[in-house]
Amino acid sequence: MKAMPARSTLATFGPAALAVAAALASAPVAHGAAFEAPRTFQASAILKPAQVKGPHFTVAPTVKTEGYFYIFNITTDYGPLEAEGKDMLLLRLNEIGALAQLDEVSKSGVFLAAAGNSVLNVGKGVASAVKDPEATVKGVGGGLKRFGSNLGRKAKRAGDEAADAVSSDGDKKAEGQDKSTTDKAAAAGTGMAYSVLGVSKSGRKWAQKVGADPYTTNPILKKALTDIGQIDAAGGIAAKVVVPIPMVVSGTATVGNLVWSKDPEELLKMNEAKLQKMGVGADAIKKLYVSKGFTLSLYTRLAAALGEVNVPGCADYVATAAEAVTEREADFFVESSGMLERFHKTTPVVALLPDSRALVAKTKDARAVVLLPVDWVSWTEAYEKALTEVGKRAKEELGAQKLELRMTGTMSAEAKKETAARGWEVVENVPSTIEDLLANAAKAKTTK
Repeated sequence: MKAMPARSTLATFGPAALAVAAALASAPVAHGAAFEAPRTFQASAILKPAQVKGPHFTVAPTVKTEGYFYIFNITTDYGPLEAEGKDMLLLRLNEIGALAQLDEVSKSGVFLAAAGNSVLNVGKGVASAVKDPEATVKGVGGGLKRFGSNLGRKAKRAGDEAADAVSSDGDKKAEGQDKSTTDKAAAAGTGMAYSVLGVSKSGRKWAQKVGADPYTTNPILKKALTDIGQIDAAGGIAAKVVVPIPMVVSGTATVGNLVWSKDPEELLKMNEAKLQKMGVGADAIKKLYVSKGFTLSLYTRLAAALGEVNVPGCADYVATAAEAVTEREADFFVESSGMLERFHKTTPVVALLPDSRALVAKTKDARAVVLLPVDWVSWTEAYEKALTEVGKRAKEELGAQKLELRMTGTMSAEAKKETAARGWEVVENVPSTIEDLLANAAKAKTTK
């Protein structure tokens, strides 16, 4: 039977229908919300008064955003600093307090009597670390590639070449030399081997007294700890000097006793054993060790947090974290793991989404929960892409039936609306590791 030509349905309704169709065709077509530009905040609006200005620092009033983080500029008695992210700011403020305590201790009668004239170098040593303020800023958070906006799959980047260069057993060796991976990493100024250079047992003891990270990347504090560690090489002065117990010891509080008391080599072996127990392969462990972003303290926190959860996908997240090329990136992975550890204690997790920079956990009730330690999310093309990709993969690969996003910061109204429209429940202002420590320390102080 010969098919009849298709007839326009609109034609059967006459001129009125045609008029309506013409009006619809000329109307603007909705393509979703417009993407938002980077926003600038006032420090006073996003920080507590004591975090804006203290005895030894002032945070610049204007705070820009790049990607998912606030960018803070800090003027201190010891030189200028920059912090990419609120958690990094709180860490730097804690370090400024530690510097002030070291400076004060160096002038105490007990210290002067025990150390002699050499103690006079401590205060000057702290100040001399900032002979070139611009270089100092670049060394502490500035002048480096930012975290960026990629929350999806990990990708091979140019920054990984340094790690590859020192992690391969088949590397070319200098003539007449047989350098170990540790030696290569230290010589290249990268990885955990570099972070432990100049950190003595006495330096770790002093870091504990002032509640600081002995493996800090802050060159001002690192020099101060190195100097005081050399002066008090035997550790006898530290035992005599009384320092007020710090309110919080930054992110290292979760593993503080380990980074302060354990020899670096012993600590590395303990961390490696935890990773091996999770099923992390030798190549991933080696790459993590020489990653530019990770210090020994960050490495210890990552191993401890993921080791407490140890579900399918944890080993893969270690491999993803190993691609970090800046401290900001490494801290993102460590903070994500810390959020996972705390979340797992109240809501058991059964698996993690593999090959994802954003940590996505599946719960027993078939929820996919994204744990994001970020300051600010606005509606951008990069965020929309990540949200779509993660949601799709969570349903297909984890069998998720519900989608939830938990973040330490906040979202713009537009981002929240568009995220909810795509089926996500959003939970904002989840305490970060350091905020959790501050709250617990304040609570403990009031109950004494």
